[in-house]
Amino acid sequence: MSELTDARYISLTTYRRNGDGVATPVWIAGSDDTYRFTTGDKAWKTRRLLNNPSVTVQVSDLRGRVASGATIHTGTGTVKSDPESVAAAQQAIAKKYGWQFRATRVVDRLKTALRIGDQQAVVAIELTLHPAG
Repeated sequence: MSELTDARYISLTTYRRNGDGVATPVWIAGSDDTYRFTTGDKAWKTRRLLNNPSVTVQVSDLRGRVASGATIHTGTGTVKSDPESVAAAQQAIAKKYGWQFRATRVVDRLKTALRIGDQQAVVAIELTLHPAG
């Protein structure tokens, strides 16, 4: 699954209660069959994962556009809110995305200070993926 390890973005599909899939582009870090990213505890993808842990993942671009013939990986997503899991995910993402990740942290702190938008706790999402086949 080195294509996922090397990918800048993936299209993460999570599922609504009615079974409809919702694709969202996200950053990921990890290798082998376990990948991580962070998001807000009130984000829709987080809420969907709490109701249904099934996911599909494909390499995508920044906007979530998947290339024709891209491999579909299936698996599960687990929402983790403990400080150790969140810190591990943040460190992995920071290592892979560098200044881009740090810039998002600055924006998040500004939004919190200015009370813009919903205030959310950071959670880690851990994806356990099965080899394509």
